[in-house]
Amino acid sequence: MKKYNIAVVGATGAVGRTLLRLLVKEDFPISELTLLASARSAGRRIEFRGENLIVEEATKDSFHDIDIAFFCAGGAISKEYAQYAVASGAVVIDNSSAYRLNPEVPLVIPEVNGDAVDNHRGIIANPNCSAIIMLMALKPLLAISPIKRVVFSTYQAVSGAGNKAVSELEQQVRGYVAGSIPEAKILPSSSDDKHFQIAFNVLPQVDVFADDYYTKEELKIIKEAHKILNDETIGITGTCVRVPVFWCHSESLNIQFERFVSRQEVRDTLMNAPGVVLYDDPDKQIYPMPLDYYDEDNVYVGRIREDHTVIGGINIWIVGNQLRKGAATNALQIARLLIDKGLLL
Repeated sequence: MKKYNIAVVGATGAVGRTLLRLLVKEDFPISELTLLASARSAGRRIEFRGENLIVEEATKDSFHDIDIAFFCAGGAISKEYAQYAVASGAVVIDNSSAYRLNPEVPLVIPEVNGDAVDNHRGIIANPNCSAIIMLMALKPLLAISPIKRVVFSTYQAVSGAGNKAVSELEQQVRGYVAGSIPEAKILPSSSDDKHFQIAFNVLPQVDVFADDYYTKEELKIIKEAHKILNDETIGITGTCVRVPVFWCHSESLNIQFERFVSRQEVRDTLMNAPGVVLYDDPDKQIYPMPLDYYDEDNVYVGRIREDHTVIGGINIWIVGNQLRKGAATNALQIARLLIDKGLLL
């Protein structure tokens, strides 16, 4: 089997570390692995397959002889270095929002629109984590009937905001139990002037607000869903909420089809959908919960029921690990798709 030279940019972050674990778990065919990060993180050591690898500072010259470069840092890093990686002969799989809405860059969920990689020009974008989780369940349902409208509500884990947000939730819980006043520095958005306690709280803001008072996270989901489905006629709107959960995002979808659709039709369709697990037996209190999927790649769907207020209405509940299928797993699946299709540069 051919092996490939791999670079991971943002190797010390939550997504980067998750990707490294998956590269080992999935026995990805690696010849050489280069770990890259900002100057602040350079010099750290990360264990990989029994070796202690040194994290190097990412520069424009870091990508010589690299076949696949996974970008797991922020959009600014991707904009600064992705083109250098492509110019050096690598294919970039970018987990940031930098290129997602660029019409020349494929935005790919392999189970949903895998053929979109065929015409890549060196960069392939990994979608927003909440968009991936939503579309894994939504796309199969288009085989039943065209969809008129989707209203989503997300319940997003703090790990979606990075390792510092995870630490802050833990510290706030410990502080609250000890009787001290919890300190907030990270959420809802580290760039905002105000920060709020997330422990024992719910924050109706994920990312910063746009001019129309939607958050950027909400707009990402809407715009990326339209691009991935290649259909802007579906009305999509929603609200993103941060909840005091460490891992896994949950989502509630209200879907309106163009015709009446029964609960059983939805169950039958999702039962056979790739990457989706039907976990739906209300009589036995069987439904997906984020606590159960710390180490899972599938997307779990339950609480399926007909919306009696509108013809064609269906409600479903979805849970997925946003660091796995919502980020690192999806990126790794894209890489394998490129290899299988012979599409590396």
